Amino acid sequence: MANAHLSTQRNPPRVPNLIGGKFVESKSLSFIDVINPATQQVVSQLPLTTDEEFKAAVAAAKKAFPAWRNTPITKRQRVMLKFQELIRRDMDKLALNVTTEQGKTLKDAQGDVFRGLEVVEHACGMATLQMGEYASNVSRGIDTFSIREPLGVCAGICPFNFPVMIPLWMFPIAVTCGNTFILKPSEKDPGASIMLAELAMEAGLPEGVLNIVHGTHDVVNAICDHDDIKAISFVGSNVAGMHIYARAAAKGKRVQSNMGAKNHAVVMPDASADDTINALVAAGFGAAGQRCMALSTVVFVGGSKLWESKLVERAKSLKVNAGTEPDADLGPVISKQVPKYESGNFIGPTILADVTADMECYKEEIFGPVLLLMEADSLEEAINIINGNKYGNGATIFTKSGVAARKFQTEIEAGQVGINVPIPVPLPFFSFTGNKASFAGDLNFYGKAGVNFYTQIKTITQQWKDSASAEKINLAMPTSQKS
Repeated sequence: MANAHLSTQRNPPRVPNLIGGKFVESKSLSFIDVINPATQQVVSQLPLTTDEEFKAAVAAAKKAFPAWRNTPITKRQRVMLKFQELIRRDMDKLALNVTTEQGKTLKDAQGDVFRGLEVVEHACGMATLQMGEYASNVSRGIDTFSIREPLGVCAGICPFNFPVMIPLWMFPIAVTCGNTFILKPSEKDPGASIMLAELAMEAGLPEGVLNIVHGTHDVVNAICDHDDIKAISFVGSNVAGMHIYARAAAKGKRVQSNMGAKNHAVVMPDASADDTINALVAAGFGAAGQRCMALSTVVFVGGSKLWESKLVERAKSLKVNAGTEPDADLGPVISKQVPKYESGNFIGPTILADVTADMECYKEEIFGPVLLLMEADSLEEAINIINGNKYGNGATIFTKSGVAARKFQTEIEAGQVGINVPIPVPLPFFSFTGNKASFAGDLNFYGKAGVNFYTQIKTITQQWKDSASAEKINLAMPTSQKS
């Protein structure tokens, strides 16, 4: 982990908390080893942040909020402009850290960084994104306008699969809106969040605006329960996501919870063979299948047999190796529970054919390099199969027919639809719009929805009179209609 604030006097080094602008070593007696999944070497040790340290982080965020919310939005934008410049400068360092702690290939790790960087770039236009509305003379001499104000202290709980992108989905939008933030990285790969915090403070983010705590369920529950935290962003599993949504919502907090997925592709008989095969392999096996938008299931209209041999051939050509190796197509998975390989968590691309909707492999998210093959007699049947699945993150269709594509985009229930695009993740000026069991909450990540999530509307109705009115007191309900 290449950053200056690790406790390097220890071996392995310890990951610090960030509280009130200071990187401080935790006083916790409990630690989790951060493991390189390609080698099983211990990269660092992560503390289970103590309750006192957590409360100190929230107190620091609360203390920093009044001054930060009153900082001109142009200045907050300039911090983000500098922040994105620094991320570009250190992109290779960030990518190497991601590969070391998470396992994905260096090229894929750079994509992780870049997709997060795009959200920071989007936050640089917050003055326009956060604009309110104005209506003049709604009644005689009365104007009404609305403004978007920050909520206060917000929090983000991150997964292991995108150690840079997901934190950057969260805190840049939140703080540029004027909030302060508590970030909890994944306990499996926290190094990138520490590096991002260093860069944010180098860019001019004041002390206490961004704080970092560590741990597992205890600190998550503390985030859900603390009265000073107003909103929580979460990305991860359905079990954790629904727990956080229910617990935090019961405390009156806003929650956006991105959860599991079973993303489908429909392949029509007229689809371009080579382009489709390449897209299926890349979207199914990239990042070792550890993406919430990984393409895990393919429904072939008219049968899969003609496609299977080409898929298997292409999958066999992929090289599985440590992510730092230049020829690696996919690296290890994050979990230790992999047989055969003592030193690394490597799983080769796996294809399961003749899958039906009642099979366990179809019902649940596998989150590994596994591609399921199904068959349908018609596009109608394929759509029904997909809509019958509980998840709703993404779905795509490969076809040369505009009629088929239009039917698909209209009738499919997934929140993000691709047409000849295997992983239809929107750029930040739109929002990440998973639905059904893939999302809990009312407002999605980034884009307009993200800005709305981190702000609340205040509506002001004003009247200015030239002189004291001689009108009589009127106790009736005020309306725009003059009697």
